[in-house]
Amino acid sequence: MVRFGVEFAPYMGIHTYRNMIIKDTETIGKEIPNVIRNEIITALAHYPELKSTHIRFKFTRSLNGSIMAARPQISTLLGAQKNRKYDILMSPVFKLKNSIEPLHQVDPNVLIGWIGHELGHIMDYEQRSTFGIARFGLLYWLSKTYIRKAERVADTFAVHRGMASYILATKDFILSHSGLSQKYKDKITRLYLSPDDIVQVVEEMQQSNNREGILVEEAEISTNLDHQEQESR
Repeated sequence: MVRFGVEFAPYMGIHTYRNMIIKDTETIGKEIPNVIRNEIITALAHYPELKSTHIRFKFTRSLNGSIMAARPQISTLLGAQKNRKYDILMSPVFKLKNSIEPLHQVDPNVLIGWIGHELGHIMDYEQRSTFGIARFGLLYWLSKTYIRKAERVADTFAVHRGMASYILATKDFILSHSGLSQKYKDKITRLYLSPDDIVQVVEEMQQSNNREGILVEEAEISTNLDHQEQESR
């Protein structure tokens, strides 16, 4: 199997991340477990739009069949959008066929990719009204087709922010890991962008090299996602 995370270099033409001041994303409105602090801060550095967004990264054993999940804090949806708060819930362990592995011991690039994907969901939520988030939750629960589209939107947000190599490293880790069930691998293949899809997104970005156009496209993503779901019903 091709080692996507090693052979693929991230596209950095839209944002310049290397010179960002990490302190900003580290301290404003974030609750970060120390055990994976570096990985979270690295992922956050790719999302300058979320610099002041309240996000709590929280370990929990309540996730069912998922490693991570991004969710709005319901009590904050009734006020102004700028006061919204989000949780990124994380399983403390990675369950394999015959063993478990602490999440913080997974390769850092893989963790960064996972976190970057969840931050992509928060970018999606930030495009939506309170009603839109409620509708998203309902459709996500009811429609497998909608789940697939929503997960690919989150991947796309991450790739647009120069995280292609991390997203590919995460997929490579999952698809090549002998300790993961084939059922879980099939789920990842079915729902998320494939490595070829990610390379195509990056190539399109390189050809356009148009940051404003990409931001306009992203502003339309959530609306288009819901309209496509309506038309399919």
